[in-house]
Amino acid sequence: MSVRSSEMVSGRGLHRQQPLRDHDSSNEVTDGRRNRVSSLGECTQAGRALRQRVPRAEHRKWDKNGKRPDPIDLLRAADAGRIPELLPIRYERMVQSPLNFYRGAAVVMAADLAGSPATGIRVQACGDCHLMNFGGFATPERNILFDINDFDETLPAPWEWDVKRLAASFVLAARSNGMSDRTAREASVACTRSYRKRLAEFSKMSPLDVWHARVTAEDILAMEPARDRDRARRRIDKAARQIGSEVDFPKLTDVVAGRVGIHDAPPLIYHPDVARTPEFHHVVDQALVGYRESIADDRRVLLDRYRVVDAAIKVVGVGSVGRRCWITLMMSASNDPLFLQFKEAAASVLEPYAGASAYAHHGQRIVTGQRLMQPASDIFLGWVTVEASRAQFYVRHLRDAKIKPLVETMDQELLMNYAKACGWVLARAHARTGDAAVISGYLGSSEAFDEAIGAFSLSYADQTERDHAALKAAVRKGEIAVH
Repeated sequence: MSVRSSEMVSGRGLHRQQPLRDHDSSNEVTDGRRNRVSSLGECTQAGRALRQRVPRAEHRKWDKNGKRPDPIDLLRAADAGRIPELLPIRYERMVQSPLNFYRGAAVVMAADLAGSPATGIRVQACGDCHLMNFGGFATPERNILFDINDFDETLPAPWEWDVKRLAASFVLAARSNGMSDRTAREASVACTRSYRKRLAEFSKMSPLDVWHARVTAEDILAMEPARDRDRARRRIDKAARQIGSEVDFPKLTDVVAGRVGIHDAPPLIYHPDVARTPEFHHVVDQALVGYRESIADDRRVLLDRYRVVDAAIKVVGVGSVGRRCWITLMMSASNDPLFLQFKEAAASVLEPYAGASAYAHHGQRIVTGQRLMQPASDIFLGWVTVEASRAQFYVRHLRDAKIKPLVETMDQELLMNYAKACGWVLARAHARTGDAAVISGYLGSSEAFDEAIGAFSLSYADQTERDHAALKAAVRKGEIAVH
């Protein structure tokens, strides 16, 4: 008999972030302080025992005829607190394709996954784990890594939720690129197989080795087809040269009356109407002071070498559209630029089903989750509450040598390799905070789980296409406005 996620979060978990482990006490292999006290073999056996409660084949199920909340209602409910005039941009992006809908509908899948089979083992989950939320970025040491790069929804939750959301996204991507369902399923299985095999490797490593493990640009190049390695190398080398805010400076700025400022590019980048929001720059100044208190002393010394020059509203992402966000241009005494992004932090879409965060501040939840899951994080990560509105924000460097996946150009071989890379990275992230040996014991050496997730991914992609069609119908009827 399977353990449903909705059962797992009953009682205390609804009011307080649950510990990362929540399965039956008979399978405990760590003490209350999470110090490891059992051998690798005992941990692995504990994982195998979980198959009796949650057979791996159970994960293939998606009850498309089951009773579920209306997806459009969930999306509208998630619009609460967003800037109303930006919502048409959000829905314009989501209506373009089922994959774009999926990217903006994490709240819908969170509700669906809450009733899915789960072993009860928790990790620090990404919460919005799809293939477009992975990519390359520069570390503080100026190396290029491949990793997860969006953590707005991060929260301790069942490890299965991230795996299922990631695997299903490959089916939607394959279909978007005109590939067959056979290929789409193979991509989903390849991602899951990579996760399973890499997690088995991490389970045998020391905690310190897992903590410092990383997937480098060279690792990704080695996975590329020979014909594409030169092109991939050029992209990586270009990104490595484009380190720092100086790359964005000519793109995002102009000079007016001899003064450098952020260039308006409405509706995506713009300065607010002074008549309507005269307090904007005062809010920015106050937010910078509060943010400064959230970062370490050495980061403050670095930040203090810059002064604020300008700030403007910036519309970002798909799921994040409508959340308050601005970019701040700062300059040093030697006229070197630094762009910081302040992005509103709301409750994770997982919270109704996995329990509330231990952090009262959602900016801190996001920053902490990112630091737990990533092997190297932005040195400017921090958080702040804007006193005027009590809205919570997290802060990051706007861009630091990011390499976005060109999924729309991928052929079958490239998509398969990318699926393997994403599965690898997700396994590394989960191994940092979860019981890798127990999860690996549950997954085993066969492809039982991989095949189950492949079947689930096809079924859930079908569901996403139906939900996307429902959104298109709502737009046609004038119930939802698009830009």
